[in-house]
Amino acid sequence: MRHTISMLLENESGALSRVAGLFSARGYNIESLTVAPTEDETLSRLTLVTSGSEDVIEQITKQLNKLVDVVKLVDLTEGQHIEREMLLIKVNAGGATRDEIRRAVDKHQARILDESETTCTIELTGTSDTLDAFVTAVSRAGIIEVVRSGVSGIARGENSLRV
Repeated sequence: MRHTISMLLENESGALSRVAGLFSARGYNIESLTVAPTEDETLSRLTLVTSGSEDVIEQITKQLNKLVDVVKLVDLTEGQHIEREMLLIKVNAGGATRDEIRRAVDKHQARILDESETTCTIELTGTSDTLDAFVTAVSRAGIIEVVRSGVSGIARGENSLRV
């Protein structure tokens, strides 16, 4: 099963490396990784997506909690939460293809950031499934380049990840 794990960790050199090293040493895969400072300059929020059985996820969270750099951790998948990811995609958009691209942009509420005679660069924010569907929709035009931010997540309602 896919799990989104979010944690607060010390904003210092090597912290991210220790988290990634834990996954590498145990043969676990990180499907998505997003890290940025929080409102507290001493802390960063790291959100990662991984897959595994309940036992594997429990083992991962226990090992992460043992890391000195990890201040607090939550498995967002265990409760109601919001996930978003950003996509930048450059596609061929010459001739009749341009109208097809515009229809896909309108349907998915995306935004065209740059256009040339032969290409179109588009931005879309949404769930991973939404982004996957958009990539499929425009793939016939010919994808030149894809950049995805990785998943960011936050708990719904009163729940929050803070010290």
